[in-house]
Amino acid sequence: MALFMDTRRTAPVALNAPNCVTIGLVNNMPDSAVEATERQFTNLVRVASSNIIVVLRLFAIPEVPRAPTMRATMAERYRDIAELWDAPLDGLIVTGTEPRATNLAEEPYWDNLTTLVDWAREHTSSTIWSCLAAHAAVLHADGIERRPLKEKRSGVFDCHLAMPHPMTEHFPAPLRVPHSRYNDLSEAELAASGYHILTRSLEAGVDAFVKQDGSFFLFFQGHPEYDADTLLREYRRDAVRFLSGERQSYPPTPADYFTAEGLEIAEAFAALARAKQSGELAASFPKDVLEASLKREPGLAEGGLAERGLAEPWRAAAVGVYQKWVAYLVARKAERRMANVPLRRIWRDWPKSLRSPDDLSAR
Repeated sequence: MALFMDTRRTAPVALNAPNCVTIGLVNNMPDSAVEATERQFTNLVRVASSNIIVVLRLFAIPEVPRAPTMRATMAERYRDIAELWDAPLDGLIVTGTEPRATNLAEEPYWDNLTTLVDWAREHTSSTIWSCLAAHAAVLHADGIERRPLKEKRSGVFDCHLAMPHPMTEHFPAPLRVPHSRYNDLSEAELAASGYHILTRSLEAGVDAFVKQDGSFFLFFQGHPEYDADTLLREYRRDAVRFLSGERQSYPPTPADYFTAEGLEIAEAFAALARAKQSGELAASFPKDVLEASLKREPGLAEGGLAERGLAEPWRAAAVGVYQKWVAYLVARKAERRMANVPLRRIWRDWPKSLRSPDDLSAR
């Protein structure tokens, strides 16, 4: 139906319709990705909520490093995380950010992020944890340490269903999912702590996983919210950082992302950059050529970005997951209304209104 961006600095919007849910977005992404990340998640929720009224509230953790200009820009639309503790939310989305410390507990925003994990467990029907936020949540809740990878894991990977679950019911196999991270989680350690793996990749490892402990927590190591060119923009950023001396190694080419011709162009520039590391080469990065060589969905027309036909083979599955997630929030809200109870969780199973006869969801 509609998505309302509640960015007021006064009293929050209050809609009490039965088919209305309130979702918070805690955007921790670095300055260069704040606006794109907000747009990606907002669009995904909007498309997934065609029959639902969604009120979306934006929150920011002040300890996330930011330039003064971006901090001022965000202050116009984003609420401080301190305002979230008393916010009546049905669901929450928490983004990752670029890791800076080897030990997550040494990140400047660690205290607020772990407080958010505890708060979400008691005060949301469900929370989505993305990438670094997923790593922080499982570390805080169950002591599961992320493991550094030898090099950045970047690309689009085939992910296979690991178990039947309502969140992935009727999904095609394999799923094509973008990944972009420097760290990984052990599937064995997750399983030992009661997490249920929904999707995994032979190359990328665990993709999506869940745990129901009061609130229904849904975790993504991948990035189903990404635009078609997000991996390219990150690849260019990391290449420029190498050329300017900000990073030691040239970034790996995103896997299974470019056509064969594009891959040759990317590797040729990488060889040149390694041989002659210089900031002067940054302007020569072949962004336009590589964008034109991104793999495309069969049958998509040439020309446009979303309209240019750039492939997002993960988009349908991403919308499907968010449709099920928003439906979950609505069903939980209906149960609370019928039981006349506060938001604190008393249910531990999938809502009866969403179960199929052959539901084998994790309990």
